[in-house]
Amino acid sequence: MRLGLAFRVWWRILRDAQFALLVDEMWRKPPKEAVPSEPDGEPARPKPTKAKEKPARSDAINLLASLQREARFVDMVQEPLADYSDAQVGAAVRDVLRDCHEVLDRFFGLEPAVHQQEGSPIDVADGYDPGRFRLVGAVEGPPPFAGRVVHHGWKATRCEVPQWTGRAGSRWILAPVEVEVTSSGSESERPQ
Repeated sequence: MRLGLAFRVWWRILRDAQFALLVDEMWRKPPKEAVPSEPDGEPARPKPTKAKEKPARSDAINLLASLQREARFVDMVQEPLADYSDAQVGAAVRDVLRDCHEVLDRFFGLEPAVHQQEGSPIDVADGYDPGRFRLVGAVEGPPPFAGRVVHHGWKATRCEVPQWTGRAGSRWILAPVEVEVTSSGSESERPQ
């Protein structure tokens, strides 16, 4: 159990800077003293404490925030494209797509749902899973069906969306506001 926990903590430290800071802070605290005991020699039972509830955030928001942080995905999708040439859009999208691919591969381990090439023949057996196969074209009668692969589909081999550790007020924030500081102090505090 401890080996598995150690690996999970190690892996999360590599992926999540805020979690790494929490582990570092915990590591620096002095170890707890011996377990206090009651007068009869029995170990004292810990008093029930109300656990501080962590603010909830959807894994979908975590994924979208990761795509923005690592690939600027939201920036690209929200950018009005009318003022740009196709070449400019293509050049900008290349990096975004590469970085999105890396995020999706790291979180989900994507691979084709079938390994046949598009255009190659495929048989769909009786009792097929409609979540795995979407039949298009001349679909008549009962299965089995013979056809060709139009798209190989995709499947995830894992789902490892990082846990969020922020504050409740920022649970809907995909990307924080970036501020370039030009001076310290507020306008009202500066001499005129």
